[in-house]
Amino acid sequence: MAAAGPARGAGTADWGGFEDNMQGGGSAVIDMENMDDTSGSSFEDMGEMHQRMKEEEEEEAEGEAGAAEEEDGEFLGMKGLRGQLGRQVADQMWQVGKRQASRAFSLYANIDILRPYFDVEPVQVRARLLESMIPVKMINFPQKIAGELYGPLMLVFTLVAILLHGMKTSDTIIREGTLMGTAIGTCFGYWLGVSSFIYFLAYLCNAQITMVQMLSLLGYGLFGHCITLLVTYNIHFHSLFYIFWLVVGGLSTLRMVAVLVSRTVGHTQRLILCGTLAALHMLFLLYLHFAYHKVVEGILDTLEGPNMPPFQRVARDIPVVSNAVLNTTAKAVALTL
Repeated sequence: MAAAGPARGAGTADWGGFEDNMQGGGSAVIDMENMDDTSGSSFEDMGEMHQRMKEEEEEEAEGEAGAAEEEDGEFLGMKGLRGQLGRQVADQMWQVGKRQASRAFSLYANIDILRPYFDVEPVQVRARLLESMIPVKMINFPQKIAGELYGPLMLVFTLVAILLHGMKTSDTIIREGTLMGTAIGTCFGYWLGVSSFIYFLAYLCNAQITMVQMLSLLGYGLFGHCITLLVTYNIHFHSLFYIFWLVVGGLSTLRMVAVLVSRTVGHTQRLILCGTLAALHMLFLLYLHFAYHKVVEGILDTLEGPNMPPFQRVARDIPVVSNAVLNTTAKAVALTL
C-alpha cells in the first residue's frame, strides 16, 4: 500500500505538470473557441480595404458632383433671376399698356362724356343763334363762348340740306348717284378743318380759346351762311346775293372776329388771326354760291365720264308722236283685216 501511494503521487505529479503546461503560455494546444475568425484572414482584410477605398472614392466623387451642381445652380440661379426679372418687367409693361388702352376705350365709348356738349335747351340754342348775328362791342375782356356742339352740328346738317336743295333748283345736270356725300364732306370738312386750323393759329398767337369753343364759335357762324344760301337759291338775283353776303354773312363774321379779338393779346396777333378767319369765312360763302355746283359737276364728270346720260325722270303722259304712231298702226291693221 505504501508502494502504491508513492506511485499515485508520481502519476499525479506527472499530470500536474501537464496541467501546468496547459495553463502556461508554452502550450502547443490552441483553444479554437477563443480565436477570432477574421484575425487571421488576409483575403478578407484586403476585401474590406478595397471596399472602404471604393466607398471613399464614391464619397469624393459625390462631393465633387455636389460642388459642381452648386456652381451650376448658382449660375442658373443668376440666369433664372434675370429671366424672372425680365418677365416681371414685361408683365408690368403689358398691364400698364392694357390699363391705358382700356381707359382710352372707356373714354371714347362712354356716352356720358359727350353728354355735356349736347345737353342744351332749345331756348338756349335760339338765343345763341340770334347772338351769332350781333357783334359784341366790349373787347376789353374775354367774351364768353358756349361750349356746346348741338347747335353747330344742327347748323352743319342744315347747310348740307340747303346745298342739296340748291343743286335741285339750279340748272346743274344731276347724274345717277347721290350728292349727299359731297355736301356732307364739304360742310363737315370746312367746319372741322377751318376750326382746327384757326385753333392752331390761335395757339401760335397766344389766344385764350379751346378746341370745343372754336368748333362752337365757327358752327354758330354758319347761321349767316344758311340764311344767305336759302334765300338766294330760291330768288336768283346776284345783287340780292351780294347784299346778303355783305350784311348777313358780314354780321356773323364780325361776331366771330370780335370774340377772337377779346381773347387775343397784341395787335399783330389779332390782325393775323382775325384776318385769316374773316377771309376764309367770307370766301367759303362765295364758293358755295358760285363755284360749288360747277365743282360737283366736274367731279361727277371725272368719276362717271363725260358721255354718261343725264338722270331724267320718266314722263307719265304719252307724247304726240307716240299717239300718231299708234293711230297709223291701228289703221294698217284694220285695212289688212
